[in-house]
Amino acid sequence: MTAEPASPGTRPGRTPRLPRTARRFQLLGAAREVFVAQGYHAAAMDEIAERAGVSKPVLYQHFPGKLELYLALLDEHATQLVTSVQEALASTTDNHARIARSVRAYFDFVNDPSGAHQLVLESDLRSVPAVRQRIETAFAQCVRSIAATIVADTGLTQDEADLLAVGLVGLAETASRWWLVRGGTVAKERAIESMVELAWRGIGGDPRTEAPDPRPAHEERRSDR
Repeated sequence: MTAEPASPGTRPGRTPRLPRTARRFQLLGAAREVFVAQGYHAAAMDEIAERAGVSKPVLYQHFPGKLELYLALLDEHATQLVTSVQEALASTTDNHARIARSVRAYFDFVNDPSGAHQLVLESDLRSVPAVRQRIETAFAQCVRSIAATIVADTGLTQDEADLLAVGLVGLAETASRWWLVRGGTVAKERAIESMVELAWRGIGGDPRTEAPDPRPAHEERRSDR
């Protein structure tokens, strides 16, 4: 048997020409693998290009440098986390379920086999303003979303709601990362349940605000008799 000839315009070890969007997706995937495995400083553009099966000039056509490539990944995965938390809050009107689904969003995020959470929650590049700003923005967006829900459903002030939201986000992030580092010695569902009950004992102590009675105060109410 003879080997099939290479397609025109391709070389051994190189991937065929792809649409720009598909190529960008491919490059980001390769970069994520290298950054997660080695960290930002040890990662090399040569290795990322090789992992993606492209030449360095092709890589530089899409990303002018290593930092820009890292920031693109950070944007992608920070948005993923924020969206997951916001969807958890919007998925139900039951506040216990909201807490459970928000905490689960963090456990699911860190448990992704890609290890992408390291870019958002464990970045070795926080000293760079552009990186720090993105990480802090993602944290703040999660806090604001949770705080807005607390304000809408309780009589708490914005400052009190912000504090509770920071506590919940901190609990979910720290517990999920600790759980992962310990190798899941506590079953994931049990870990989530424990954190939810811990949070609910605090947040659940603030009663849900009841909708005001639309009837005039002087109106006789038979049901109240």
